[in-house]
Amino acid sequence: MNSDSDLQIAGDILEVPHLLQAPREHPATVAEFAGLARSVAADRSQWEHLVKYDATTRWYHRLRTGPGYEVWLLSWVPGQGSGLHGHGRSSGVLTVLEGTLTERTERGTRALAAGAQRVFAPGYVHEVVNDSLDPAVSLHVYFPGLTEMPMHTAPYCEGRPVSA
Repeated sequence: MNSDSDLQIAGDILEVPHLLQAPREHPATVAEFAGLARSVAADRSQWEHLVKYDATTRWYHRLRTGPGYEVWLLSWVPGQGSGLHGHGRSSGVLTVLEGTLTERTERGTRALAAGAQRVFAPGYVHEVVNDSLDPAVSLHVYFPGLTEMPMHTAPYCEGRPVSA
């Protein structure tokens, strides 16, 4: 066999099973968790029929669990927010499914429209609010599963938290 490449593989690469990674049943990397969130978001049949809106409190529903992770579905009517909070030892992926949410951190404020994703590590502190006039729906993946959500306080200046 003539080839312009200096690299040639002898034999059938598929005959070497130790070189192939077995497909994972559950996500194990940040990219795989973000991919899981995008996959669930794309399949509206998994979540659309479950969404409820509650004007008195934020509605949430645990959609799925796996080894060491949880997937939550949340709805937000106009004006509802999470308060400034952390996620304990959990990392996470926030994906907006419908509507627009506003995320506030010590670094500023950003609008998250449908399809937007935020990935965060333990120690990340933010506030999520529905500042729009329409309801919103979001998907949250936490790994490990969320066991605490410590609330924080911070003075605000022009809608942004500032250091005390």
